[in-house]
Amino acid sequence: MPSHVTPAAEIGQPTPSTAAVPGDRLSDAPLLEKLAMLTLEEKVQLITGRDLWTTWPMERIGLRRMLVSDGPSGVRGEVWDERDQSLNLPSATALASSWDPDLARRYGAAAAVEARRKGVDAVLGPTINLHRSPLGGRHFECYSEDPVLTTELATAYVTGVQDNGVGATPKHYVANDFETERFTVDVRADERTLRELYLLAFEKAVTESRPWLLMSAYNAVNGTPATENPLLRTPLKDEWGFDGVVVSDWTAVRSLESAKAEQDLAMPGPAGPWGAALVEAVRRGEIAEEVVDRKVLRVLRLARRVGALDGSAPAEPVWVEDGIALARHAAAEGSVLLENRGELPWDGGTLRKVAVIGENALAARTQGGGSATVMPEYTVSPLEGLRAALPDAEVSYSAGVTTPIGVVELPPAQMTNPVTGSPGLRARFLAEDGRELFTEDRLCGHLVYLGGKAPVGESRTFELATRYTPAESGTVRLGFALAGSGRLYVDGRLLVEAVLDADEDPGSGLLSAPSTSAEFKLTAGVPLDLRLVYDLVDRTGLGTQAMSVRLGSEPAAVDGDALIAEAVSTAAEADVAVVVVGTNSLVESEGHDRTSLCLPGRQDDLVRAVVAANRRTVVIVNAGAPVLMPWRDRVAALLVGWFGGQEFGNTLADVLLGTVEPGGRLTTTWPAEQADVPVLSCTPENGVVEYGEGIHIGYRAWLRAGTQPAYWFGSGLGYTVIDPVEVSAPPAAAPGEVATLRVRVANRGERVGKQVVQVYAERPDSAVDRPVRWLVGSSPVVVPARGTAEVEVAVPTRYLAHWADGWAYESGGFILRVGTSAVELPLRTTLVVSG
Repeated sequence: MPSHVTPAAEIGQPTPSTAAVPGDRLSDAPLLEKLAMLTLEEKVQLITGRDLWTTWPMERIGLRRMLVSDGPSGVRGEVWDERDQSLNLPSATALASSWDPDLARRYGAAAAVEARRKGVDAVLGPTINLHRSPLGGRHFECYSEDPVLTTELATAYVTGVQDNGVGATPKHYVANDFETERFTVDVRADERTLRELYLLAFEKAVTESRPWLLMSAYNAVNGTPATENPLLRTPLKDEWGFDGVVVSDWTAVRSLESAKAEQDLAMPGPAGPWGAALVEAVRRGEIAEEVVDRKVLRVLRLARRVGALDGSAPAEPVWVEDGIALARHAAAEGSVLLENRGELPWDGGTLRKVAVIGENALAARTQGGGSATVMPEYTVSPLEGLRAALPDAEVSYSAGVTTPIGVVELPPAQMTNPVTGSPGLRARFLAEDGRELFTEDRLCGHLVYLGGKAPVGESRTFELATRYTPAESGTVRLGFALAGSGRLYVDGRLLVEAVLDADEDPGSGLLSAPSTSAEFKLTAGVPLDLRLVYDLVDRTGLGTQAMSVRLGSEPAAVDGDALIAEAVSTAAEADVAVVVVGTNSLVESEGHDRTSLCLPGRQDDLVRAVVAANRRTVVIVNAGAPVLMPWRDRVAALLVGWFGGQEFGNTLADVLLGTVEPGGRLTTTWPAEQADVPVLSCTPENGVVEYGEGIHIGYRAWLRAGTQPAYWFGSGLGYTVIDPVEVSAPPAAAPGEVATLRVRVANRGERVGKQVVQVYAERPDSAVDRPVRWLVGSSPVVVPARGTAEVEVAVPTRYLAHWADGWAYESGGFILRVGTSAVELPLRTTLVVSG
């Protein structure tokens, strides 16, 4: 073996994987032979991306490129393009609200099937940062405020993905729990806080499901960027035995210091801080070549696992099911019924007139914004779902409010490509001298170029043209959203011109660009020629290889009182009213945090008015994160549908009509007032966010503060009453063992139903600071009408340990409380930790 190749014993053999994937337990010897064939320059090339989404191929060692794709709630693929459609699964908060690891496994498996269909080797998910603050911008993309529930679901998701032969990438390691100044912020947290909360959320997913990749975060932790942080070695690789690739979040690698650390792959490429600088650093002896070899070996190991090396092939999928049916089922399993004053489920045969109200009822809000976004073939709105489910009823609609959110893309059905005459738009990239560099025909007015063939960096100007034929007459505001300088022409005349500055966060500029518009009077059926000109040289807040633009409209000045009055009239004439309130992908998005938990616009006023007009008003919350609901005690029923995926409207109809059970329970505490939230701020001070609350976040912090939220962690109702009635547990368990509790539950009602049995630990006489109580185990159970069932709940004693320069166990008894939320805990037993 040549002297420049580090022996396997020094590089570190991979920990044997538990996944039943061919090649996962194979020796690294063949990989070391390929490593020995590489020059230093080739090695360094292999550990920086080739472009936005792929790694470098190297034909002479039989290595093809590997393609990665964003994939928390669907797999987008190599391009962000409405012509390459994807399965749009419910958001992570919806999945987590099922409290069902088996559903999480199926969800991951479906993502892998999508990935294989699109030629994707690894999905960049799950996102398993914690809901430290309800204002977090990517709250919808993460699971829970609790680390135990998070890691249980993440473990199952990773297993589902990788059983189907695709790599999973838990992210973002670590303490990337908010968006504000995410590229530069330093999170300060003591080791106990990191170990018991933020690292624990990753631990089981790494040690049990053995992910093939893991993504390091943008932020620093205790003064050191995540891509350079010792946490990449300990505990990730040394203690947990992670043998996969640590891939950076995009552009998170910023210096050679990360090359010295356990960061393995810098994305995207081809430029980056490693390259020639790393080659020279190795040749000068500043960085040992063995350090580079370890990284390359991990990349080659990943290639073998996904079938990117000669002689290897990905496993054939073992979990395959109808993705559309799964999306509909998962949305129901995660729907959380918070109030039901004898109203639901409805008997569809008795309904004659149904009022459906709210902007979110007409336009399905199925996902949050940012890198998790996919382009589904279709979405089903609540209005569409209810009309399909109630063919014999009169289902009327009223908007009730208009919410100021910026321009929304024009309806595709009303746009005609001016060149081809077919539906859509013509997009052109132009050089400095006006030469056409690239042209394509698109189908929608919201375009994101993040990968693909478009010459974004080489172009001077981007033009988007369409013939828009409005369906209704009236005055609206036509405009655009982008970062930089733009001009919109209508029938050849300049309507609006602006320079729009995006946030410093490139993700915000790309995915949540600012917008501008001007009033214009439309006449139904009279076409308008629209041309948007975007100056690519003067863009702000974006890299040179990515851009986004949205051509659209927003409401002109409207009489809000008149809109609400119209909705009240519609509701008063109906048997029942459904008001769909919520947010959307512009309010909840990667790149920025929320500043308020209030519903946007006058949605609260709308709910109050409709409830006063029709006492049988059911409110649906269509959002990915907690919102304030000051009217919650007045409604007939209250259902959280989250960002419910592309089948959202059909699922909603299923739940309201009792075809399925609302199976969800909250995985985050919902406040009554924003001022009551114990841990709220996402705003750095002098570039630092102190996690000074330590281990007390979420329901733990609420219990400690003694403040009453609107709804506790774990809360949720079904259409029957299922009570835990008896618990048995072993009297003792040794450190590291798993104690199994057996809980008997009884269904008091006349229909089958679901309950989520939850187990919390308490140690009131502890010698160390502990939460009032904390989750240590849970299990969903389906119980027949008037029947009973016994469910086993695994409680690892590790969840009773605390961190004190190592995992420590207080001897003696821990109280285990069993019930259906963090405060509804009728049963109790004691478990002694022995030895």
